[in-house]
Amino acid sequence: MRLQVVHETVYDYAPPVKTAQHMAHLKPVDDARQRLLQHRLLVEPEPARRSEARDVYGNTRAFFSLQGTHARLKVVAQSVVETAADAAPAQSMPWEAVRERMRYHRHAHYDPATEFAFASPYVPRHEEFAAYARSSFAPGRPVLEAAQDLMHRIHVEFAYESQATDASTPALEALALRKGVCQDFAHVMLGCLRSLGLPARYVSGYLLTQPPPGQSRLVGSDASHAWVSVYLPAQTGPGCWAELDPTNDRAPGEDYVRLATGRDFSDVSPVRGVIHGGANHTLRVAVTVTPMEAAS
Repeated sequence: MRLQVVHETVYDYAPPVKTAQHMAHLKPVDDARQRLLQHRLLVEPEPARRSEARDVYGNTRAFFSLQGTHARLKVVAQSVVETAADAAPAQSMPWEAVRERMRYHRHAHYDPATEFAFASPYVPRHEEFAAYARSSFAPGRPVLEAAQDLMHRIHVEFAYESQATDASTPALEALALRKGVCQDFAHVMLGCLRSLGLPARYVSGYLLTQPPPGQSRLVGSDASHAWVSVYLPAQTGPGCWAELDPTNDRAPGEDYVRLATGRDFSDVSPVRGVIHGGANHTLRVAVTVTPMEAAS
């Protein structure tokens, strides 16, 4: 599927900002699972300096600085991506065996996925997460099957409420509330998996949403999305990652666009920065994901 994504972010400042430096994770992944055909990042006012680099997780991030006074910042990312459905993962090993693989043993082979079994800034390892997860992780159950069951339980037992949390809500609080948005669902699932000693990553991106029958697609009505990938070690050689979306209780397919992968939201936030001035601000975000056939 070929998808066009427009992600627009607008900050209005009062009083105006004097200088600013920003970092953006807005360039979709380009790899064997997803092809990036076009990408353009527009910034108003025009930055004094801008650059692009890879972070430690392989994501592309853009840096730009503004040296003049400005009352508004507008960042628009325009991308065209060709997506495909992932092949179904092979049968996975028991979850306890995966946990043991991730533990340190003398002379053991190092697996880079181990990093994602530890706590991160937004996702602590905690007994409350482990307690919630245990009913999905029966002894000897394959790790993918258990993770899918955990995904389903979060989907069923948590309420999607956009006003219940914000970007800074701790994952343990979202677990206690049993409500939140996709970021919260992803963080809770990560906390559950990691608290059992299992590697799991945070994935940011977009989801193609379908308008109700008889209604046209609304420009700017879509939103950024977040989900999880769980590590499936191989008996020999490198393992693979299986992506799971607890918000929608499904594996991501060709209607998903992957932006970036990290330990949690703090690694891949779309736009963040440091400003001098602008004590108060308002933020508006509009995202549109459109099939190219419809766009033409």
